Amino acid sequence: MSLSSHRESCNLKLSNKLQIMKIVINNNRRISAIQEEFCTMFPCLTLAFFAKPSHPGAAPSKKLIRHSGKSLQDCRAVSNEGIIEILPSMNVSDVKENFRDVYGLSVEVFHKGRNGSNETPVNDIMTLREINGQ
Repeated sequence: MSLSSHRESCNLKLSNKLQIMKIVINNNRRISAIQEEFCTMFPCLTLAFFAKPSHPGAAPSKKLIRHSGKSLQDCRAVSNEGIIEILPSMNVSDVKENFRDVYGLSVEVFHKGRNGSNETPVNDIMTLREINGQ
């Protein structure tokens, strides 16, 4: 698939999806389940999780979790549970802040490579809709 047809496919999928996403956050959820939910709304993006900080209040880890079968408990020092709402109109920085501030999860949004791997981090000031369509 060419890059332009890949982008067109992403735009079409986003326009046909719900305009609000609600993701349940609890210690038993698998990272892979949350990543799959995120990709249903943003098929050209991927959500990556960082390892747990050494203790509550410590600086976030810079180590990405490569094994998505781990649970959320494995990547956070805070155990708040609830639902995070994600809208296509949200800036990437807002999404990252919501995960971090409310649920103690450090995440990064990447453009998805053609083989499904992470490519490059995206611009934090752009909206998810804008980035998904690039």
